[in-house]
Amino acid sequence: MLIAFEGLDQSGKETQARMLVASLRAEGRRVETLSFPDYQTAIGREIGEALAGHREYGPDVMQLLYIANRFEKKSFILDWQAAGAVVVCDRYVASSIAYGESQGLDAAWLTDAQRYLPQPNLTFVLDIAPETSATRKQTNRDRYERDMPLLTRVRESYRRQAQQPGWHLIDADRAKDEIARDIRNRVG
Repeated sequence: MLIAFEGLDQSGKETQARMLVASLRAEGRRVETLSFPDYQTAIGREIGEALAGHREYGPDVMQLLYIANRFEKKSFILDWQAAGAVVVCDRYVASSIAYGESQGLDAAWLTDAQRYLPQPNLTFVLDIAPETSATRKQTNRDRYERDMPLLTRVRESYRRQAQQPGWHLIDADRAKDEIARDIRNRVG
């Protein structure tokens, strides 16, 4: 099983992924985790440079870098799944669609570029308002985190994507334990 957590920055993706992993491991299940972008890889380091403002790439190049960063981990995901592990990702394919289409890129192109990645069985979109994201992190915000109109469009994309089968739109403006119970009940 591959489970993806998606949503705006500061929506609780990392926290909820960690809580789900702990719950599944407590039941004796093997769980592997990934977080994207993975800044430890060469492509991830390049993404970090761009987000810090040290590189000037257009939205298409940025999304191709994000997608390539996921492809760097494809063999790990496939191996873990073959071994029976649950794989939990903090961000995955939906992020490129949400951020890319919010910057004028074609959602179908972004989806097609990722079709050879393992696809999630479950995707949880942790939904918060852009203003909530800004309130939760007030310093050291990257260029995307500072762009409120962009974040509004990103949220709209996530909400639209969440209409697909296997997706769950989660109100993330609640207590983290309540959100975790809601997620855990949907995983099975």
